[in-house]
Amino acid sequence: MSDIEEPTTVEDTTPYEVEEEEEEAEFIGDESAPEVKLFGKWSFEDIEVRDISLEDYIACKGDHATYLPHTAGRYQMKRFRKASCPIVERLACCLMRKGRNSGKKLMATRIVQHTLEIIHLLTDQNPIQIVVDAVINSGPREDSTRVGGAGVVRRQAVDMSPFRRVNYALYLLATGAREASFRNLKTISECLAEELINAARGSSNSYAIKKKDEIERVSKSNR
Repeated sequence: MSDIEEPTTVEDTTPYEVEEEEEEAEFIGDESAPEVKLFGKWSFEDIEVRDISLEDYIACKGDHATYLPHTAGRYQMKRFRKASCPIVERLACCLMRKGRNSGKKLMATRIVQHTLEIIHLLTDQNPIQIVVDAVINSGPREDSTRVGGAGVVRRQAVDMSPFRRVNYALYLLATGAREASFRNLKTISECLAEELINAARGSSNSYAIKKKDEIERVSKSNR
């Protein structure tokens, strides 16, 4: 009876364990993750925030790099949390103004995508850098507020915080593009691209730059 071979037993492994092992092997093999690019085209790697005071409030590097300006984050739940919202997404949100456009984020995302394409064609630069430069140049550094009471009211010049500078810049850029495209053959994407390029250059053809200069001039007279 010694000639009969005993059946060899195979270790029982569940399909779940096999899948886990395969996933681990894949994870270990993929050492370098692909670079995150906006719309699969525009890199965040070489973006430079040239104003040191706005570095913490213009989110465009590291964890804030996204494939789409649509993260569905709850940025209004806590004060200052929207500072961590990617700057391109904040621009898209600013386009959803005036009741008929509210909530149409996919439309705003498409407008931003077309805008970035136009900027690249006109300047041959990374359009994200143009957006960042436009935001830096468009935010007023000084404003005037109302001081006093009991019928005696006067204007007093005050410094503007970096967070409010970014907020105000985005508002002015979006407003300028909206007004330029209203009752015009030009599309909103073309108007926004023109506005961003002019603002990034510091040109007075930009609505945002004109408004910024006006606000700073008024506050200077109220010092």
